[in-house]
Amino acid sequence: MALILVRGENNSKLLSAIADMERHGNLNLTTKPKVVDAKFADSLVEGILNSKLKTKSNVAIAFFVKEDTTLSIMQVKKIHPPAHVVVVSDEYGAYSKLEYVLNSAEEFSQYHSTKAINDGMIDYKINKKERHIRNDKLNSYVK
Repeated sequence: MALILVRGENNSKLLSAIADMERHGNLNLTTKPKVVDAKFADSLVEGILNSKLKTKSNVAIAFFVKEDTTLSIMQVKKIHPPAHVVVVSDEYGAYSKLEYVLNSAEEFSQYHSTKAINDGMIDYKINKKERHIRNDKLNSYVK
């Protein structure tokens, strides 16, 4: 699992960035995005990049994805989201700080997954009883 931090100017850009990562980056969220303080997110990114940021963010969120860190980085590089996306590796000290903050952070209420959450398709042909076929590719996050 990889931890992703998204910084942006406003909530709509954060939502667009998440949607781009889900649709075009094929990343699967395992948790709902949680709100992180923008100043805290800026300081974490400055620590990771070892340089000052050109622009400060107004809002920030963080969440876990099913894919590993390397694959997440490669998928994010393919897309061009409207917000600053940082994949935080567990090699950085910022990972444990961000993970600690996420435990008590509130959920980003405006987010609703674009991927279906269900047990799969229903097969009605077997003895007239409903039989659910599990399809893990349709699950976007676990409740």
